[in-house]
Amino acid sequence: MGILDMVVKGLADKFLGGQGGQENPLVSMAMNLLSNPQSGGLQGLIQQFAGKGMGDVMSSWISTGENLPISGDQISQVLGSDTIRQFAQKLGSSNEEVSSGLAGILPQLIDKLTPSGQVPDGNSLEQALSMLRGMSGQK
Repeated sequence: MGILDMVVKGLADKFLGGQGGQENPLVSMAMNLLSNPQSGGLQGLIQQFAGKGMGDVMSSWISTGENLPISGDQISQVLGSDTIRQFAQKLGSSNEEVSSGLAGILPQLIDKLTPSGQVPDGNSLEQALSMLRGMSGQK
């Protein structure tokens, strides 16, 4: 099993395990943030964090060191209240639940997708996310 396969399996076990094979819809939305070409995918998200003065937080998730924490309020500032509101409406949740959930999911997801401390190129990232979606039965 290659390193990419191990990373994807670890993500699948962490985020999909214990749910009867059903994916957490917030995890699905987080993965879509990382692969959405309209927003620039992971690279676009890195730029959003840097633009809001939170580049050091994002860098900690990418690096091989400790992940710096982020609050739900900070996630809302970076992603924007419209994005959080759209996610909340789709999930039938509050804005606070969504932003807090993403504050827990994004650091781990990005950390696991960058095990060597390097941002994967678009093809490698999309391959990893596609494999993870396939393990969950999501298209």
